[in-house]
Order: sequence, then structure tokens, then C-alpha cells
Amino acid sequence: MQNQPKIIELRNYLDSIVVGQKNLLDRLVIGLLTGGHVLVEGLPGLAKTTAVKALASGVHAGFRRIQFTPDLLPGDLTGTDIYNPQEGSFCFAEGPLFHEIILADEINRAPAKVQAALLEAMQEHQITVGGVTRALPPLFMVMATQNPLEQAGTYPLPEAQLDRFLLHVVLDYPSADEELLILQRDRERLAQQGHDTAQAPVDVATVLAARDEVKRIHLDTMLERYIVSLVAATRDVGHWLPEFAGYIEVGASPRGSLAIAHAAAASAYLRGRDYVTPDDIMEIAPDCLRHRMIASFSARMEKVSRDQIVRKLLEVVPVP
Repeated sequence: MQNQPKIIELRNYLDSIVVGQKNLLDRLVIGLLTGGHVLVEGLPGLAKTTAVKALASGVHAGFRRIQFTPDLLPGDLTGTDIYNPQEGSFCFAEGPLFHEIILADEINRAPAKVQAALLEAMQEHQITVGGVTRALPPLFMVMATQNPLEQAGTYPLPEAQLDRFLLHVVLDYPSADEELLILQRDRERLAQQGHDTAQAPVDVATVLAARDEVKRIHLDTMLERYIVSLVAATRDVGHWLPEFAGYIEVGASPRGSLAIAHAAAASAYLRGRDYVTPDDIMEIAPDCLRHRMIASFSARMEKVSRDQIVRKLLEVVPVP
């Protein structure tokens, strides 16, 4: 794990910029280490965009922020063929998705046809326009932010797209002490404006090498079975939790099992271990599962959240 110190340096760099969102910063680095995409949800002003931009600034890679709006078109993301009258032919103008790190800001403010333009890129790491398929950079990852669906002017993400996010992180307000530190750091930042000489702690080659190291983290067969049992339990909640029977219409797909395995390995890597423990799995499971479960009308009426159900499943599904 020779690249782990550099990744820890990146994690510390994020701490120096963003206050009070330790869980979010861990998840962003886990997404970077696994090549998975991360969806961050929270009310405006909770440092969603700041955290994602901080990660991008900490990696010496191509970065593009895309502000999603109701009038955005699919070609605004993927690029399009443009006619060149001098040569009498079409040439392809690359869209912002051809960068390495993409910030899809307020992704749920764009209609479904625009969100769908991300599907091939997120799953296949390629884009097809005009019948021609073009590969995306090896580091390619999407970090999307969204406001809660109750906010005006938002569109729910399709289930197929949600399933392509490795993690779905939900943010809460910082504590009073953390908010005080945010205020103090902001004043320091304003005082030092124009004197920032910080360099990106890692480059693309380091991140790709660290991803290879994460793939070699040991995951015991018993823990693999535990992951599969946990994900299967979301499809038959009534068997494990009779009081919640009928509250989940659709459970997590097999992508949920893959997401937990990959994210747990990255979590162990961040902690300096070359093996996964049950604690790694239990800590990361809610962020891997909440967006892959569809709550029923009964659950919404009873105000039972998917997070409550996942927490209860973690209590009752036997741990090896």
C-alpha cells in the first residue's frame, strides 16, 4: 500500500478546507479510490459543492462543473457533431463529460432526458454520439449534488440512474462548534485571499495506482456471504422485520452487493488495513443501499424511512 500515505495527505487536505462533514469527505475519497460515482444530498448551504470542488482541487486532474438547469440539453453534456462548411464535413465537439472529475451540481434540477445522458457515461465509461463511441478518461467519476425532492423545481432521479451511484450521502446541519469553526475559517480565507499557494496533493497516476491497491484488499468469504445476505434482506424485509412488512416495494439490486464490497475495501484502505472487517461493511452499507430501495406508499404514510429499515436490518442480519 505504498500510495496510501498520499491518499491520507489528500484526506487531510480536504479537512483543511471543509469543516464538519467528516462522513462526506470520507465517502468522496472512497468514491475516488473505487472509481464509483457519489450522490450528495442535503439542504442548500451544507458545503456539498464546496466539498466536491475541494476534492477536485486536491487531485491534479481535469475538472468540470456542470450546473444542471431545466433548459439543459443532452448534447450540452456529451458534445455534438458540428458541421464545418469549409471542409464540407462534420467534426465532433467534446462536451464537459470528457473531463476526469465531473461535478454535476443540483443534478435533480434537470429533466429526465438530460439525466439519462449520463447513464452510458457512468456505467460504461464511454459516450456514443452519432453512432460513434468514444472512451472517457480512466479516472472518470461523477460527483453529483442534489437538494431534497421536496424543494421546488426538482425532478426525481430515475431508479436506473440512482443504481449507478456507488454511494448516496445525506447531509445534516453541522454542530454549533463546527459552525463556529466554519465562520472563523471563512474570515481567515478572506484575509488570505490572493496568497493561496497550496498544491494538489495527488496526481492521476497516484489515484489509479491506489485503485489497484484497493482491489487487492482481502475480503473474506464469510464477509462476502454477509454482504449478500444483507442485500437480499432488503428484498424480503418482512422476513427479517415483520413490523416493516410491505414497506419496501423493490429491494437493492446486485449492484448493491458490489458497491458494499468495493466501498468497504476502500474504507479499510483509508484506515491502513489490507483486509475488510464487519465494521467496515456496517459503516458503509447505509450509503450503498438507501438509494437502491424503493419505499412503498405505506412506508411514506407511516413516515418510516429507508435509513430506519437499513439500520434495523444491520441489527438483525447475523454478523460473521
